Parts: sequence; C-alpha cells; structure tokens
Amino acid sequence: MTAPPPAGAGARRGFLTAALLAPAGLTVAGLVLVPLLLVVRDSFATPDLYGGTKGGFTLANYRSLFDPVYLKVFGYSLGMAALNATVCLLLGYVVAYYLVSRAPQRQMLLLLLIIVPFWTDFLVRTFAWINLLSPGGPVNSLTDAAGLTHGPAQWIPGQGASFVGLVYAFLPTAVFPVYASLRGVDPALGEAARDLGCGWWRVHTKVLLPIARPGLLAAALLTFIPTLGVFVIPVLLGGGKNQLVGNLIVTLYTEFRNQPMGAAASVVLLVLMLVSLAVFGTAARRLRRKTA
Repeated sequence: MTAPPPAGAGARRGFLTAALLAPAGLTVAGLVLVPLLLVVRDSFATPDLYGGTKGGFTLANYRSLFDPVYLKVFGYSLGMAALNATVCLLLGYVVAYYLVSRAPQRQMLLLLLIIVPFWTDFLVRTFAWINLLSPGGPVNSLTDAAGLTHGPAQWIPGQGASFVGLVYAFLPTAVFPVYASLRGVDPALGEAARDLGCGWWRVHTKVLLPIARPGLLAAALLTFIPTLGVFVIPVLLGGGKNQLVGNLIVTLYTEFRNQPMGAAASVVLLVLMLVSLAVFGTAARRLRRKTA
C-alpha cells in the first residue's frame, strides 16, 4: 500500500499551479481582456467634438451601423472571406495532395519553399505584388507573351489584385492543416480504390476528402476569420475602393475621428468572428460524432 500524501500537499500543489499560471493570466488580462472591455465600453459612449469619447450610454453607434453603406461593407466582407476561404481550400487541397505524394525528403524541401517567403515582412510581400501586377510588370509581360493582353494592363488598384493578395496571404494556412490530415494516409488506400474501379474523381471524393475533412475544416477556419479583419491588402492592392470591415474600422477611427462608432464596428466584427467560431465548432463536433 502506498502512503497517503502528507497533509496540505494538495493546497501547496494548487498554490504552485496558480503561481505558475499567474504571469500568463496577468498578461492575457492586461493585453486582451482590459483593452477588449475598453472597446466595448467606448462602443456605447457618445463622441466629443474632437473624435474622442465623453462617456454616457447610447445605442446610436450600433443603430448607425445599420445604414446601407455600412451593411454593404459587412456583406462584402463576409462574401470576400467566404470566397477567399473556398479558393484557399481548393488550392490548399491540391498542394497538400501533391506534397504527400512526394518522397519524404522532397516533402520537407517543398514545405520549406512554402514557408521561406513568409519569413519576409507582410508589407514587403504586399508591395512586391504591386510591382508584379503593375502595368508592364512581370505578370503583364507573361500575359502579353501568351496573347491574353496587348500592352500595359491596369490591374492595380483593383478588386482582382486585392483578391490575389488575400489568396497569397492565407494559402499557406490552408495548406498545412490539410497536409497534416493527408500525411498519415497510406498511399495503398488510393491504389486499392483505383484497383476496385474508382476513377480519379471518386478516389478523391469518396476516399481522400472524407479523411481530410478535419484539416479542411481547420483550414476554412484559419482563412475565413482572419480575412474579415484584413485592412492592409485592400488598401495597397485594391486602392480602398472596396473596403473590408478592417478598413471601415480604421476609417472610422482615423478619418472620421469617431472612436465610439469605430469601437462599435470592432465589437460587431468580434461578434461575427465568434459566430463563425461557433459554426465551425458545431461542424467539428458533428464530424467527430460521425467518425466515432
């Protein structure tokens, strides 16, 4: 028989655990919870003459966001986030499938080639796309050589250039979860399906895609939610013509100098992200029940 633990051992263990977690808890409280509470409080405040807040409690900031101009921005943001997530999932699955079909040594090299460009600063990579898509730039030269364009093409600023930047920014976050799901699949599984008469399409839709569903769900989450808050790419590549919610918040804070309304838009963006998390969480639970 083992000896019972000494008296007070549980209390000491709990105190030690609390002491170890205290720095992380204080950091989260100071850098996340307190600013969040301040933003929520400001969203119900009234603006002063200089763009700050002067206290009070009003719902006018949220009512103003129901204006068709702002609803259009929210609708465009949701549509762009859904489209970006869809394209990233399709391309991410193709890239991940190609990676897992290579030899292990080749996989590591290809993964490194995907990761290395993202060691560069985000703004530098975005400005690089301005040079690539500019009139007479490398992409324009390729389209001229292919006969798709004739002479300088004005793609920047534009909605297409903005979307290309979004896909480029979030594609790796879609590749890695899908790659992690497909990496453990035995290659003989696809070969067995082909031997049993499955074509290329049925091998993917009936065999591989069900296995990759957890990775696809994680990839959709990691691309859809961050796209809602992006503001640099639409400004630099899109010229600010079609704003996302992130651009709207920056505009309300800096150009309109209306902090309470900017805070209200930030809270609405947070709610949209939480709802998205809830939807993806529900889908993940249903997937686990089906596979259990």
